Amino acid sequence: MKRLFLLRHAKAAPAEPGQEDFDRPLMLSGVEDAGAMARYLRKNGHAVDLILSSSSARTTQTAELVLKELTAEIEYRDALYLAPPAKLLAAVRAAPLAAASLMLVGHNPGMEELAAQLAREPVRRKERARREILEEKFPTCALAILDFDCPRWRDVAQGHGKLIDFVRPKDL
Repeated sequence: MKRLFLLRHAKAAPAEPGQEDFDRPLMLSGVEDAGAMARYLRKNGHAVDLILSSSSARTTQTAELVLKELTAEIEYRDALYLAPPAKLLAAVRAAPLAAASLMLVGHNPGMEELAAQLAREPVRRKERARREILEEKFPTCALAILDFDCPRWRDVAQGHGKLIDFVRPKDL
């Protein structure tokens, strides 16, 4: 089994005059939300083997706040900056076999669209409720956790992920 964590970056500051979008840092509320999400992961016993993060300022800050609570290898990738779902899925499928759990830290709309594409049709009421909330909105610092009954990341397929959790900062 493979577990995929999809984490949208936390709330970023508006761009200053002349500042590139790529360089926007987190706001104080974003730092607080990312810390709360990291603590949520730790308190719920989640382990992450590898984090693949967009290399933008706001995603690297978000990922580093997660690393304060969890131990994981991390790779920063320029190709994940504002990546569409197909590019994000390609990164998932190329993940090393040894990683049982993988976290992507990225941007919308790609993260939200990928989560919706990967999640299977809900089987139980709780899963259906999570799916409805996910489809309503994937706010900053939201986290979707999906399980795939497959031995290799390259076998991850659309519509086959069991949405085991969807958490927003306001839920914490």
